[in-house]
Amino acid sequence: MAYTGLTPALLLLALSALIYRVLQIGKRDPRMPKGPPTLPVIGNIHQIPSTGLFRQFRQWAKEYGSIFSLKVGPSNIIVLCDRKAIHKLLQLDEKHFRVQEAEATVLMTNLLDRPEDFFQEIQRYTASVVSSINYGFRAKTHDSFWGTWTECMEPGANPPVDDVPLLKYIPSSFAFWKRRAIDAGKTMDGTWGKARRLAEERRARGDRRVCIIDSLLDEYEKKGWPASITQHSFTNLMGEIVEGGADTTSAQLLTLILAFALYPEVQRKARKEIDEVCGTERAPLWSDFDRLPYLNCIIKEGMRWRPVAVTALPHRVRQDDEYEGMLIPKDSTVFIPTWAIHHTDAIYEDSEKFNPDRYLNHPKLANDYAGSPDWANRDKCDADNPKHHYNYGAGRRICPGIHLAERNMWRIAAKLLWAFEFSEPVDPVTRKVSHLDPDAYNPGILQAPLPFKVGIKVRSEKHVEIIRKEQDEALDFLKQYD
Repeated sequence: MAYTGLTPALLLLALSALIYRVLQIGKRDPRMPKGPPTLPVIGNIHQIPSTGLFRQFRQWAKEYGSIFSLKVGPSNIIVLCDRKAIHKLLQLDEKHFRVQEAEATVLMTNLLDRPEDFFQEIQRYTASVVSSINYGFRAKTHDSFWGTWTECMEPGANPPVDDVPLLKYIPSSFAFWKRRAIDAGKTMDGTWGKARRLAEERRARGDRRVCIIDSLLDEYEKKGWPASITQHSFTNLMGEIVEGGADTTSAQLLTLILAFALYPEVQRKARKEIDEVCGTERAPLWSDFDRLPYLNCIIKEGMRWRPVAVTALPHRVRQDDEYEGMLIPKDSTVFIPTWAIHHTDAIYEDSEKFNPDRYLNHPKLANDYAGSPDWANRDKCDADNPKHHYNYGAGRRICPGIHLAERNMWRIAAKLLWAFEFSEPVDPVTRKVSHLDPDAYNPGILQAPLPFKVGIKVRSEKHVEIIRKEQDEALDFLKQYD
């Protein structure tokens, strides 16, 4: 009888082929953009830091070029630290503003009475604005339900489960990232579920308000619930709107206060402009926008100097693509390394300095530049002027809250600079200045300054008088959201 099994030679050949195939996992296709050397199977996983990935992006860009790639097991990551490439590969109501204005006035009064609580008051303000607009409820205090939301995690802190499917089968007892995800899901479901429940209970009492959730629920009650959205996903969508608008805007406003204290010359220049328009008779209003161009520059520079989304939201490539001779494989993850781009001296001279003058030739709001086909300038500006920032992302997935956030920050920065002087804190015993650390930020996808102290001094008694006078009208308007 003939022997039909595999010979040792064939077994060895099959085993060798299998080993060869396994060793190819993690290897970079030579047509792809360059990047750090890979190891068999794992690629560059061992080189991805658990924190500070945004800084590492800048270092890799210096070493391998402004467009580089990483291998995470069999998966590809493309990092675009290049403005032209970002463009070529990715581009594609009155009552609400009154909420912003009114809450800004309340913030000013609270800073008069409790300047030491500015950190919490900024967070309360942004949470209250978005909660009022979204759910019809405002945050009277920082420690109220509507004044506190949750936090995010950082790329690199968890294994890339989406790119290495086998990780999904590891039991939760051995996978810390699964336990963190489950706990985060429970926290978000609990918080967002309660917010939805409170809104539904209010509506059941016949209390309908001018807010997003009421508008949507009224429409669904009239036309029927959309087949494409579940109750759970609707609840999560409402919660994500608040989280995305509250935490990011408060982080940027706190960054501005940090910058004001570190760069007093910026305050002086801004106050000169504001005083010429408003004097001490009133606080700045949105209608003053065109007459306060330097203030607009301050907002833009804050977004560039310390962006909240340091690595932006990643994109996924739907099909093989090519850019200047480099392969961008299908299913690659594409990063726009916001912080790294913003701190590249070739693009922004002396990038670590907070310098609003960079944007003197950018008089419009961010949304006017975000979709501009002029990737090199994001508007027409001379060769000595820098480019617009990428804090809202790029392409079709640009931040949907760009309009609300930009106006929020402008209103608060205008009122703060009109009424107060900010300075680095002075030790009450030694009388020496306690210098602030411009790099003291929390890790995470969304970064905010760690708690810090600043000196806050109201500019005059006339300013105090105007702030307290405007508060009565603001609180009267906000009663509808109590």
